[in-house]
Amino acid sequence: MKEIYKNEGIFYEYKKEKVKLENGDEIIHKQERPTKLWWELKEAIKGKKVKIIVYELGE
Repeated sequence: MKEIYKNEGIFYEYKKEKVKLENGDEIIHKQERPTKLWWELKEAIKGKKVKIIVYELGE
């Protein structure tokens, strides 16, 4: 196996917030957005057979 990509950072940005509607009800609005890291990894592994291992670095 050879290394084809190595980087660290936030893979996906995730936001969650409560939204109050006009009728008084509240809903949870979730938003996900890929970051530059996601796009770089996607391009690096395109068409290759890979094994991906992910480590959490902390908050």
